[in-house]
Amino acid sequence: MDCSLLEINPLIVTADKKVYPLDVKMTFDDNALLRHPELEELHDPEQEDPTELRAHKAGLQYIQLNGNIACLVNGAGLAMATMDTIKLFGGEPDNFLDIGGGASPEKVTAAFEIMLAQPEVKVILVNIFGGIMKCDVIAEGIVEACRHVKLTVPLIVRMKGTHEKEGKEILKNSGLPIISAESLGDAAKKAVELAAEK
Repeated sequence: MDCSLLEINPLIVTADKKVYPLDVKMTFDDNALLRHPELEELHDPEQEDPTELRAHKAGLQYIQLNGNIACLVNGAGLAMATMDTIKLFGGEPDNFLDIGGGASPEKVTAAFEIMLAQPEVKVILVNIFGGIMKCDVIAEGIVEACRHVKLTVPLIVRMKGTHEKEGKEILKNSGLPIISAESLGDAAKKAVELAAEK
């Protein structure tokens, strides 16, 4: 069934030796639901955080945290490293948001709308590694998203990898107040400093 969690508590054994689970909690690997369409029918959206549900519908991996620096990354490992680096410099991440490998302008816009809907967000930090997804494509998505959502907080972008130079040129020539960072440490330090000023 591709369960990521199966918890039975309590479990009872009756006098006639029959076993009954009285309460069960099950969660399933979202990536395996294609193999189990019958499980989709059991999904109850009322049991989920509305922001996380909205992100899921947009194809984003999103977990709400309690900080004030919103993060947009491509890859779970990069997300963890970004959050750890923000904390290293004394800041607090507002979210875990993994845009994945297919960052279309629509997906990036949805991500920005979700991050900016959180009133505690003071800064957005975008940390991109251009591998499968090229930096210039991400940069175009960022520019389009910023224009669509009317950015109201500082935006720091750090990108490395395929078509990095072209991506940085797109951001530089956009006319938007995007702050560029050369390293993750530089990006996190700038984000923490700007969040402290707000």
